[in-house]
Amino acid sequence: MSMSFNQYMKDSIQPMRDDLTSIGFQELLTPDEVEATLPAVKGTSLVVVNSVCGCAAGQCRPGVAQALQNEILPDHLFTVFAGQEKEATAKAREYFAPYPPSSPSIALMKDGELVHFIERHGVEDRSAAEIAAELKDVFNRLCQ
Repeated sequence: MSMSFNQYMKDSIQPMRDDLTSIGFQELLTPDEVEATLPAVKGTSLVVVNSVCGCAAGQCRPGVAQALQNEILPDHLFTVFAGQEKEATAKAREYFAPYPPSSPSIALMKDGELVHFIERHGVEDRSAAEIAAELKDVFNRLCQ
């Protein structure tokens, strides 16, 4: 029995999606969803640009999960998946200016405006605990 490439990719990355959706993240799958959500949502929003790369699995997603054990948290949790929903990811990245496209990456937005951003280079050479510590500090300062 043969499997299409698209189905193979969908099945292969589902656990990577589940790492975030299982802890409360809402996937934004289309540019329209991104545009209707990110600039309009009130309060604080954590937006994770998910990725299949090793630093996403080894540091980013676990670091985000650890950070969500904090007492003070963002009001909303969103994710886009780089390389999968390409148009939705491109639309989300428009709200992260002046930072260039980067995946994985983590954005904190407040009332639709970017207030903190962790680029890929801020993920790939750090442990999950270090990423979590930065995010907890950011949550404590900006999510109150």
